[in-house]
Amino acid sequence: MTATRQQFFKPTKATAAEKAAETNSVAKGIIEQEAAAREKKTEKLRALRLAQDMEAVQPAPIPKRKRK
Repeated sequence: MTATRQQFFKPTKATAAEKAAETNSVAKGIIEQEAAAREKKTEKLRALRLAQDMEAVQPAPIPKRKRK
């Protein structure tokens, strides 16, 4: 087994800017995934609602009786 640098030296600590950049990129990725899922759900529900509206047949109006 060969000796590596990681065995002898501790890895350098990430700076605050690097941590913030990583957190920011992860958060943006999560937000984008949620937005895509929301848009997909909205489109699905909109299509179902439009299909339901097309199928709904309005009943013929009941004629009023005339008095004699």
